[in-house]
Amino acid sequence: MMEKYCITVLDEDMTWGFSEICTICRVDHELVFEMVNEGVLTPEGPSPETWRFDAMAIKRIQVTCRLQHDLGVNLPGAALALDLLDELEELRSRLRQMT
Repeated sequence: MMEKYCITVLDEDMTWGFSEICTICRVDHELVFEMVNEGVLTPEGPSPETWRFDAMAIKRIQVTCRLQHDLGVNLPGAALALDLLDELEELRSRLRQMT
């Protein structure tokens, strides 16, 4: 059986609301809310009704879901892993600037 895929082209300057980000990433509202509470995501706006998410949030949701599904990592562990990945990328960027 052939699977259907939906591809969304993202503009780095675009932002999406709470429901939109859930639809794009195919996750429950509760999971995104928990990711915000755990610090995995940092939306702009004071409340879920006004939250705005950028393209980086989509990447973080996807990585978190893979960590949970593939490795059984809980949400606090995924938050830590994402922080470490961000730090690693920053260090690599600094290293490239030095050379």
